[in-house]
Amino acid sequence: MEKNQQDKEEYMDQKREAGCKGACEFISRKHLSDDIMPHILNLYGSRATASDFEIYSPNASFEDPLMCARGLKQIKSAFYSLPKIFSESRIVEYDITENMISPGNHEILIDNKQHYKFMGKDVDVISLIKLHLLEGKVVRHEDWWDKKPLWNRETVKIPLIGRVVEMTRRGSMLATHVLMGFGKDPSTGIK
Repeated sequence: MEKNQQDKEEYMDQKREAGCKGACEFISRKHLSDDIMPHILNLYGSRATASDFEIYSPNASFEDPLMCARGLKQIKSAFYSLPKIFSESRIVEYDITENMISPGNHEILIDNKQHYKFMGKDVDVISLIKLHLLEGKVVRHEDWWDKKPLWNRETVKIPLIGRVVEMTRRGSMLATHVLMGFGKDPSTGIK
């Protein structure tokens, strides 16, 4: 009888240990994108709030083929402008790949399809969103439409054309930044 009780206790100890190991393995499998994606979906879905921008470092950058934002306030202006331009905007499909470059340095790739409604017409964009994170904060956010690298002096054959494209994207961003109140949060007016 004693042997049976001892065997049961040993078995229960092994089950508890296995359960703890499983829980630890589950916790370690949590991805950075699990915390980031709800905010990205809100940003692209025209329902951004001030808390959605907490994923960015203060000096982060955002680039797409139309804009080049530098700093958190300009990033806010870029995303707060979406509902002013489109009657609908959202990411409708996506797949995520996460890469650790080095400890504390990660890259999240979001292969996605974005849907917009502009002047009553549906516009779908295939995109690759590239997020570069340092210590859990986004420092660079690039949106490659049609999964093509952004045009700049390094990616085009004639560097002068790349510079003109860069200046145009910066000008577009600065105009948007002025029109959107220099990155003020719409609900509170707080910068």
